[in-house]
Formats: sequence, C-alpha cells, structure tokens
Amino acid sequence: MNKSITYFQKIASGKVVLFSFIFTMAAYLLMLLYTIPKVESFAPGVALFDLSPAGYSYQHATSLLEALGETGRSIYLHQQLPADFIYPGLFAISYSLLLIWLFAKSFKANSKMFYLAIVPVLGGLFDYLENVCIILMIKSFPDLSQELVAVASSFSILKSIFTTVFFLLLFVGFIAFLVTLIKRKPKVEYSLK
Repeated sequence: MNKSITYFQKIASGKVVLFSFIFTMAAYLLMLLYTIPKVESFAPGVALFDLSPAGYSYQHATSLLEALGETGRSIYLHQQLPADFIYPGLFAISYSLLLIWLFAKSFKANSKMFYLAIVPVLGGLFDYLENVCIILMIKSFPDLSQELVAVASSFSILKSIFTTVFFLLLFVGFIAFLVTLIKRKPKVEYSLK
C-alpha cells in the first residue's frame, strides 16, 4: 500500500473529516451566497465560467466579460476568485479524507478503493487551473484569445467530471457502508473515531 494512502488513513478520523468539511462548506457558502451572486448581478442570465460544467464557447466568454463591465470584472477578479482559490484546496483535502474515512468503514485497509481518494484532488487541481485561466481572460479582455478560452473551457469540463465522479464515489462508499452495517450485528456501535 502506498505510504501516503496509509498516512491519510491514519489521519482520516471522523473529527478531522467533520472539521475539514465545516471549513469547506464555509468557503463554499461564502461564494454561493455572497461573491457569486455579486458577480452575477452585473450579467444577469449569463452563466459565469465557474458555473458552466459543460464548458463555454468563445462567444459566451466574450458576451460574459462584456456584460460584466469593468466593475463586474473587477469584482470577479478581486472578490470571487480569491475565495475560489481557497475552496479547491479545501475541497481536495476535505473530500479525499471523507472518502478515505468512509471506505475504511467497509473495505480492507489494503483495498485499491483508497486510491480513488485522488479524485477530489484532481477536481481541485482543475478548479485551480480554471481559475488561473479566468484571471488571464479577465486581464486580457477585450483582446481575448480563442485558444485561452478553449483551454479554460477544458479545465472547467474536467473540474466538473472529477467533481461528479467524486459524488458517485461518495454514493458507492455510502452504499458499501450501509451494506456493511446490515451484515454486522446490530449491537456494534459506530463512533466518529
């Protein structure tokens, strides 16, 4: 078994998972309830790059950046993106630990399932790459490169794919945990250990 997986298995206690989840959700709610709506208010009805799981075209990118105007682009750059540079790291750590903790309830310590905990890390990585491209698009507007938009769109799609795969793995882990609970004696208690 990989040493890093073994290390993360040791630190993935219920309490660590819970606290990391709380921090992750706090960052997510900050964006969802404050920074994203603030940016969206400058371009109503036009999906932000962050909220385009299927990617976006060059035309969409130019329409969005134009609709945002100078103030909207500045808020995107100086408020939404700084928050979105905190969230992907928290997402990667928190949800990798969550998968490891959940898999530990149902699978043997040397199971290959634990390698799948890399999925949230990849989701976070592509989120960072998407953010870098968004910064470049905002700063280069109106001289926006079609190649840059295509790369940014690819990163947005990859972020969405790995995020979706994470939620599927979470569902699989939860089902496996329920099956394990049903198979075991009802007197066994589970703690957040």
